[in-house]
Amino acid sequence: MNEADSQALRIRERTDWLLDPRFAFLNHGSFGATPRAVLAEQEAWRRRIEEHPGDFFAHLPDQLRETAKSLAAFLGGAGDDYVFVDNATAGCNAVLANLPFTTGDEILITDHAYPAVQRSAEHHARRSGARVVAARVPYPVSSPDEIVAAIAPLISARTRLALFDHVSSPTAVIFPVSKLTAMAHASAAQVLIDGAHAPGMLSLDIPSIGADYYVGNCHKWLMAPKGSAFLWAAPERQAGLHPLIISHGYGEGFTAEFDWTGTRDPSAWLAIPAAIAFHHKLGGERLRRRNIMLARRAGAMLAERLETVRGTSDALTGAMATVRVQHAGPASRDDAQRLRDALNTGYAIDVAVTAFANALWLRVSAQAYNQSDDYLRLADAVQTITTEREPR
Repeated sequence: MNEADSQALRIRERTDWLLDPRFAFLNHGSFGATPRAVLAEQEAWRRRIEEHPGDFFAHLPDQLRETAKSLAAFLGGAGDDYVFVDNATAGCNAVLANLPFTTGDEILITDHAYPAVQRSAEHHARRSGARVVAARVPYPVSSPDEIVAAIAPLISARTRLALFDHVSSPTAVIFPVSKLTAMAHASAAQVLIDGAHAPGMLSLDIPSIGADYYVGNCHKWLMAPKGSAFLWAAPERQAGLHPLIISHGYGEGFTAEFDWTGTRDPSAWLAIPAAIAFHHKLGGERLRRRNIMLARRAGAMLAERLETVRGTSDALTGAMATVRVQHAGPASRDDAQRLRDALNTGYAIDVAVTAFANALWLRVSAQAYNQSDDYLRLADAVQTITTEREPR
């Protein structure tokens, strides 16, 4: 990105969001932050629901198909290949629940997988007699080749499903999903991509990845309301793919089954086009490039200030960067929570802290409202906290 682009994207006022102005919010990756304009659109949909509930729900599938067309225009493919779910974990569960695993089958994941999805894989494997195989991917990691080399030996004729993150939640690593998909397909395995963090962070053409299934959140980097996510399935995989709640549309096809599972508030899904419009208003692809550049620079600065290392090279870093925190001995989830709480309550900084590979890691996010000063503030706070904890 050149200087002109940088200046053109000089960031919107934080008043476009409801974020507490006292806080440095560096944790967009966990739950997102929905702009006021998108929340207003969601509220407008809620008013329409309550004005004529019977008429609204009678026509809801048509509204959802229009929303799916908007999503497809943004992410690639056809609208009828997209259905809506509450979050990426729910989408992963739907796929796992519908595949006929049997004794001897393997579900391949990595040790960078989102814990909730890992537990879902373990649950469905246990019920069917299959087993979960977890590839240990190096961390820190520098290149896509390291990732491929760690996973390749574990793909076999027994692999029924390979489940890969597009952007890992605990470690922020961008996985080479197209290459991994081709490798798994060569062994006749189906592929599910957990793209929880990808929409709005990375430039995507989902069908071109070649996977059988792709799930993604719209409430994270695309900044749609909470509870808006999607499941994309290749046309040849849609038959027999059912929602977790079986309802009136059972047996009537992929979209019919998912579009109506019972009465719920669909306004988060219906506000997705407004979130896409806001994303484009902030620059679209230029915004994505700007956020990635900001995260990479923040990671480099924090690693230098804290005299430590980043979790990923620039090549594997999107709009989240991870930096190891100096810590005596192996790190636990409790250690991570204590540091996160200290930053939150003592310094008004909201940032993700994870325990991974026996170390503590800061996972900083970069979104439109963030600036370089936010990360300098974090560096000062972590230096103060770690200095106070050093043995005397």
